[in-house]
Amino acid sequence: MFDEKSHSLKMDKAIEVFSKELSSLRTGRANSAMLDLVKVDVYGQQMPINQIGSITTPEPRMINIQVWDQNNVPLVDAAIKKSELGLNPQIDGQLIRLPIPELNEERRTELKKLIKAMGEKCKISIRNIRRDANEELKKLLKSKEIGEDAEKTFEKNVQTITDKHIATVDEKVTTKEKEIMTI
Repeated sequence: MFDEKSHSLKMDKAIEVFSKELSSLRTGRANSAMLDLVKVDVYGQQMPINQIGSITTPEPRMINIQVWDQNNVPLVDAAIKKSELGLNPQIDGQLIRLPIPELNEERRTELKKLIKAMGEKCKISIRNIRRDANEELKKLLKSKEIGEDAEKTFEKNVQTITDKHIATVDEKVTTKEKEIMTI
């Protein structure tokens, strides 16, 4: 039998990944989630910064990373510099300070393009899930497990679920763009 819920859950997962990517984008204020996608090569593996130090935001435009192991400080520093965040770490012993500069107009426009591209990527994932669902329906119809009426009904339901998820992505893109354009 056809399980439209599993396809809906896959679409939810695509949106979840998209939301995580969005939260890691740098807006004008300090947010520890910005560092979520930065991985540091430590102990022979890629680790997120929050597993090698504690991250705090003492001020709206400052992130502090208290690195637990002194030997990892240069590694964290290098990983942040290599990331696309455009931040300049200041090292003070085992404490790394990340001042968050205000966004200039050029960077805001760049970020808007990036957000749109990320949103488009997420929508493509959702449409691919819809395509897989429709292919599965065609196979079930061919093997006579469901009738044509059932196939049409399921197809409609899958389309409704797809439309709902795409609307959610558009909404998140719009919200994030507003957040970036607000000074």
